[in-house]
Amino acid sequence: MKTKITELDVDFIGGEKTLSKEEEAQISNYIQAQKIQREKKQIRSTTIRRNKALA
Repeated sequence: MKTKITELDVDFIGGEKTLSKEEEAQISNYIQAQKIQREKKQIRSTTIRRNKALA
């Protein structure tokens, strides 16, 4: 397992103010898009393995 050499000396990550509704929506949309991509990739890889097994 890889160990981290540089340890950050911070109390928090990000800004001090809260996210706006628009920023929250953008992050939510990004996460949903990534989830859909992961699911499509998983389905595609499962199909490829299944097709190789049948051949």
